[in-house]
Amino acid sequence: MTSRPPALFVLFFFFLPFLLFPLAASHNITRILAQFDDFSTFSSLLTQAQLVSDINSRRTITVLAVDNGAVSSASGRPIDELKKILSLHVVLDYYDDEKLHNLRNHTAILTTLFQATGLATGRNGFLNVTNMGNGQIAFGSAVPGSPLVANFVKVLATRPYNISVIQISSVIVPPSISGGATPVAAPSPANATLTPTLAPSEDAPSPTPDAESPSDDAPSSDTPVASPPGLMSPDGSPAGAPSGNSADAPAGDSSAAERVVAGAGVAIAMAFAMLASLQMS
Repeated sequence: MTSRPPALFVLFFFFLPFLLFPLAASHNITRILAQFDDFSTFSSLLTQAQLVSDINSRRTITVLAVDNGAVSSASGRPIDELKKILSLHVVLDYYDDEKLHNLRNHTAILTTLFQATGLATGRNGFLNVTNMGNGQIAFGSAVPGSPLVANFVKVLATRPYNISVIQISSVIVPPSISGGATPVAAPSPANATLTPTLAPSEDAPSPTPDAESPSDDAPSSDTPVASPPGLMSPDGSPAGAPSGNSADAPAGDSSAAERVVAGAGVAIAMAFAMLASLQMS
């Protein structure tokens, strides 16, 4: 009888690391971007701006990546400006191809890491994303009067609803950064304007993240949504098509981690109950 409790302890603590292992797994933005040669400069700039750890520590996040050719407008800037610009490209919510093409009211205000730093003034820490029609999704600053200067190009990697890395066509510079070069406005479909009428005004209350919750969305479809005309991925596939590299994206979402914690707690309680019963007998 006395040999059973130690045996149960050994068995329980042998399996405990396997139960808790998913909690230790996390995404790594530099490892994800390393799969794509065209984003080496963007990855390097994230490291220079010391944003990698902030991105990796977030459970639910979307990174708006810019390829080597388009990110040149951000290169060479002072580190404090670079950090503000790049943190504006980190959305504190999960967005993939399907969610972007099904925005409520065709537009949304997105909260970014720049806003979370407390350094953003006014609405400089928010982004405006708008479905322009014909499969085109455009991004720009949420500051009233700001143009939509970048187009959604394609999905690079996703792990619902943990992390999404998508390519946009150009860098978005917060209007609060003086001397910033203004990117060329993204082309719009016929009869559409780049500044949507739904853009917030200065007298409106502070914007909040899009009401669409990650938990309310169904998993992304494997069938790509029609992409913007004329935009192609580097490998020649239609823009907006899901990437085949999602297996190297982060492991597990927050709900799965919570279920693991609950399961581990139940296992611990059952183990101690068995020990108590054996000792009483």
